[in-house]
Amino acid sequence: MLQEKPRIAAFSLAFSPFEGGAEVAAREIIKQLPGYSFSIFTYKFDEAWPEKESEANYEIIRVGRGKRENGKYGRILDKIAYVHKAWQEAEKSHKKGNFKAIWAIMASYGGIAALFFKLRHPEIPMLLTVQEGDSERHLIFGKFGLVGFFGKWIIKKADFIQAISNYLKNFAAKRGARCPIKVIPNGVNMELFGKKYSDEELNSLRKNTEITDEYVIVTTSRLVYKNGADILIGAVGILKKRIPNLKCLIIGDGPERHKLEVQSEKLGIKKNVLFLGQMKQEDTVAYLKIADVFVRASRSEGLGNSFLEAMAAGIPVIGTPVGGITDFLSDGKTGLVTEPENHEMLADKILELVRDKHIRKQIVANGQDLIRRNYTWDSIGEKFREIFSKLIK
Repeated sequence: MLQEKPRIAAFSLAFSPFEGGAEVAAREIIKQLPGYSFSIFTYKFDEAWPEKESEANYEIIRVGRGKRENGKYGRILDKIAYVHKAWQEAEKSHKKGNFKAIWAIMASYGGIAALFFKLRHPEIPMLLTVQEGDSERHLIFGKFGLVGFFGKWIIKKADFIQAISNYLKNFAAKRGARCPIKVIPNGVNMELFGKKYSDEELNSLRKNTEITDEYVIVTTSRLVYKNGADILIGAVGILKKRIPNLKCLIIGDGPERHKLEVQSEKLGIKKNVLFLGQMKQEDTVAYLKIADVFVRASRSEGLGNSFLEAMAAGIPVIGTPVGGITDFLSDGKTGLVTEPENHEMLADKILELVRDKHIRKQIVANGQDLIRRNYTWDSIGEKFREIFSKLIK
């Protein structure tokens, strides 16, 4: 029974089925901790979603109206209202069975709700997970981000902070953390991303994507400025003259999509750049398998899970030395490094992998070895078990 296990109140604005890297990580970690019972207070983005549902060792409690405005999930005022509603739902749940720990999944709206609950119950220890991937300037001046007024307060009130990269560990320390900070990165589902596909399956996917003998570049990311898809498209514009049979697959969606489509058309590479939209993680894997290289020209990055997933899938990666990427990307060893904002250099790095099969093979082997050693969910789950055990004791 859920009530027989130590109860943990987790706060996250988004959670299944509407989730990003932080929420996927939280779900995977919870699965690794069957000895605990989690109540996840999240926002009801869609009115069709149930207000409550339960899994093996966790329950999801959704608050809010769940209405969609012009096809967009949730207005800013609804998200602010979520903070109060999530806090109040946690108070009701706490009366039925005491929580032993609080988990703030990012210092954003969910973190603010966790902070309010913590202030009401200062005796309950709070774990803060720092996952934010925005630039330091954006974090500092964002209204409700990691380092806004509430973000700084959340950091100071935390009893333990888990950062997914050294970049975010140092950032939290600079913002006034008074508690231990430990770097525990997100993991990769090796069973999923290491999956083997038959030649027939991959050939079928190539046919559906109109790929024959093309050299295939892939990127998976939300289409926002910080992820640098415009830099990649600029590099494809240069490469088209040197590699006529070139395809660039862009998996993901976001506010920059139309702008990127216009850029592709202006560069005369509309047929070479395919916008595949948002897709489930399990569907992404097959596209990674038909690609020759993974690229993300990030302007900022908390960690960069998409790189790790590509490594696990067995394709070489190219990235920029920003944020948490430097924790795992070593030039010439686990991938190739390009300068931010430099599409000419990025094009050269892609050409290097086209021409040098030896370095490509070496990078793939080193990348997969790195994932197996440092980024499996079972090892990460064990580290979280130690944290919750110490906090609750």
